[in-house]
Amino acid sequence: MHLAYPAVLAALLFCVGLYGVLARRNAILVLMSVELMLNAVNLNLVAFDVWLRDTLHAGQAFTLFIIAIAAAEIGIGLAIVLMVYRNRGSSDVDRLRDTAETDETAPASGEAPGSADEKAEATA
Repeated sequence: MHLAYPAVLAALLFCVGLYGVLARRNAILVLMSVELMLNAVNLNLVAFDVWLRDTLHAGQAFTLFIIAIAAAEIGIGLAIVLMVYRNRGSSDVDRLRDTAETDETAPASGEAPGSADEKAEATA
């Protein structure tokens, strides 16, 4: 088997995943695109492991490690996406930037510098 076939397939998978990360707005589709990119890396690791005839099978061991990390990432990522969807009603990535809270304890331009500390002590 030639090394070019799995390498080209891995490059195509990675490009599709990269396009999905950069162009998609839905958080679940972004997570799926990240998984495509990880699978492209796994395909390259196994292909080079077979091509180099590694006796330790390090490429396959790294692949198993990446699969375990990807499973944990999907579990945590989906839990976060579901909580965001439950709270916001949408899993749109662009709307997630609006979740940052504004700093209400920062002093305004006309206030004295010590007044912010007094507000913080009063709320504590």
